[in-house]
Amino acid sequence: MVAQARGTSGDRRKWIIGIGAVVVVAALVIGGVIWTIADRNKTEGQVIDPGQTTSALTGDVTQKRDGVVVTVGKTGAKASIDVYADFLCPICGQFEKTYKSDIEQAVNDGKLQVRYHMVPLLNDRSSPPGYSLDSANAALAAADAGKFVQFHDALFANQPEEGKRGYDKAQLIDLGRNVGITDPAFAQTVNAGTYEQQLNSAFQQIENDPKLAQDFGGGQRGFGTPTVTANGSIVSWQDPDWLKKVTG
Repeated sequence: MVAQARGTSGDRRKWIIGIGAVVVVAALVIGGVIWTIADRNKTEGQVIDPGQTTSALTGDVTQKRDGVVVTVGKTGAKASIDVYADFLCPICGQFEKTYKSDIEQAVNDGKLQVRYHMVPLLNDRSSPPGYSLDSANAALAAADAGKFVQFHDALFANQPEEGKRGYDKAQLIDLGRNVGITDPAFAQTVNAGTYEQQLNSAFQQIENDPKLAQDFGGGQRGFGTPTVTANGSIVSWQDPDWLKKVTG
């Protein structure tokens, strides 16, 4: 009887320990899920930092939208480049971080014009999908208000992570206000997705342009971001001296 009682008590302890282990594992799983969701959605409700509301570019530098391309620079600049980028692309963010100051200096010196092509390459890589297109459309709306550079720089400085939540249209509109856009047409253009069809059409042409195709190794060839071209040829922007070579 004693042995039987001891056996029953031991089984009870094992049962209690087992239940406790299950509870701990369940708590860890639930906590992990909550953390994952929170991390994925960390841009929700966030105010995008506009940084300096005044651009580092001088007053005689123009910002002009032509279709879905925005040209930034001084009239008569002897060199020009085309930059193809996606606001969600992390390598594009690194490109901006590395070369932003040098490009601004070349533009201010009248040596360079930059033609910006904002492409929705990663439109399906945000959660929910659509941030690449929404941000590109909003940037063109900002160009209409003469604030493309400020808007562009703020989005890259506060870049969301690929695969996670981007910024919604309301947040993009707030950023526009915070960089000094007062024209109500900006919010209307963002909400209506006015330039989305043009952006998608231009992107299809870009993807199918053999002059913009690059080798990515492993037999893979195609268009990727960021891509920089000068005089119709792709520039190896990984070369630290690429800008000096372009501007001469």
